[in-house]
Amino acid sequence: MTGTAPRKVLLVDDDPHIRQVLAFAFAKAGMSTEEAIDGEAALASVAAALPDLVVLDINMPRMDGLEVCRRLRAMDCAVPILFLSSRDEEIDRVLGIELGADDYVVKPFSPREVVARAGAILRRAAPALPKAAGTDMTHGLLRIDTAGWQAFWQDQEVALTVTEFSLLVALAAAGNRILSRDALIDRLHGPGFAVTDRTIDSHIRNLRRKFTQCGAPDVVETRAGIGYRLGPCRGE
Repeated sequence: MTGTAPRKVLLVDDDPHIRQVLAFAFAKAGMSTEEAIDGEAALASVAAALPDLVVLDINMPRMDGLEVCRRLRAMDCAVPILFLSSRDEEIDRVLGIELGADDYVVKPFSPREVVARAGAILRRAAPALPKAAGTDMTHGLLRIDTAGWQAFWQDQEVALTVTEFSLLVALAAAGNRILSRDALIDRLHGPGFAVTDRTIDSHIRNLRRKFTQCGAPDVVETRAGIGYRLGPCRGE
């Protein structure tokens, strides 16, 4: 849209070549970038000016990306995070998601894939329009403000990442219907996007854990071998 500031992406990697390649790719996509060479610099950069997205390498000296993610989430910073890593083990991908990352790309990667995945995250995190009537979704003791990107259990706000919030909205919109993992992936990323079932399971675990900590263990129901649906949300 004309006059809209470009989305700002923080690139965190100790390899200057990777930062240069990604900066070029994001610039071609119309996004601005800032760079940080390690985890400590990344935390300082986020504190100074919150970016729209952090592209975060895991394997860095001094403070790795997992620790950066852990600290950001401990500060209730909900900035979307896209991990980069040479680690191709599923356990590492799941750990990154469970720490609060939104997505994961394994090195060596295509810059176009990184930008595409970043774009998908940013579309889900698009700035909300001015609030209007009818933006709330309620079910039991759960209330979702879709315009304000906020979820509440009774009167207590539950801090969610972009992906967790998007999953919650998808489940709420489905009502009593069960959504398969593939259906949830389509709603989050669009058809044909490569995301593993375990990634969705990890996001759902995070979502369930956060609500359970607020006294709401029944927000998400699992139907073994089928998928997920919104629970009764009665706090039982």
